[in-house]
Amino acid sequence: MSLPSKIAVIGAGTMGNGIAQTFAANGVESVMIDIDQAAVDRGVASIGKSLDRFVSKEKITQAQRDEILGRVKPATSLDAVSGASIVIEAVSENVAVKSKVFAELDKLADPDAILASNTSSISITVLGAATARSDKVIGMHFMNPVPLMKLIEVIRGQDTSEATTKAVLAASEAIGKIPVAAEDYPGFISNRVLMPMINEAAYCLMEGVSTREGIDEIMKLGMNHPMGPLTLADFIGLDVCVNILDVLKDGLGDDKYRACPLMRRMVAAGHLGRKTGKGFYEYS
Repeated sequence: MSLPSKIAVIGAGTMGNGIAQTFAANGVESVMIDIDQAAVDRGVASIGKSLDRFVSKEKITQAQRDEILGRVKPATSLDAVSGASIVIEAVSENVAVKSKVFAELDKLADPDAILASNTSSISITVLGAATARSDKVIGMHFMNPVPLMKLIEVIRGQDTSEATTKAVLAASEAIGKIPVAAEDYPGFISNRVLMPMINEAAYCLMEGVSTREGIDEIMKLGMNHPMGPLTLADFIGLDVCVNILDVLKDGLGDDKYRACPLMRRMVAAGHLGRKTGKGFYEYS
């Protein structure tokens, strides 16, 4: 399998609708499933707005935009995964919620279907154990915004087969992405390297080493990063950052991953970054 004829995405939020859009843009029928019609409608509307931006930049035509949107099939029942060769879970970053979804998908998806998770930190091995097909469970960690970012971090669980890995690597390349394989250890590669940097930047701010702008400018100008770590933390969501740091600390047993108290305090206050209008920076 290179380019699947049909995929299903569980979750119509930012990541889920971005994944559905990306496959649809490459000619694949993409079923997008969420718990209620309102959530699905928001996901479809987000895809429409994203495609409109591509039209305005003359990356695609209006006709192509309509064709792509037509390949996105909204649904509110997991039964709609039938016929999909790859099912990609993109629900909230909670191991109990994800495990429940995988157990249900195991019963409803076609026997040969690959079950993938877009998790950024949760063990693929644990999710695979919730199914009777752990050899067909794998991680497909897309980057945000999905339609623009090239990387897919492909994570192999303890039981993930070589055939499953090869199929997902090929499918990733077929939709124009660059897949990089990683083994199933806490944080995988991306967040195991990224989160300590964000955490240390928060400590620098808390300890008065520099201002938020100073910390970000040092990393942008000195290390050629497109955005500073505090700006990036706001983009990701400070609650997500703290959750991933907790996963790293618990999974690796090392206090160096202890989340900065300033970030914990901000999360407690509801200052989560861009999505709430206030984090390390303020957003109108």
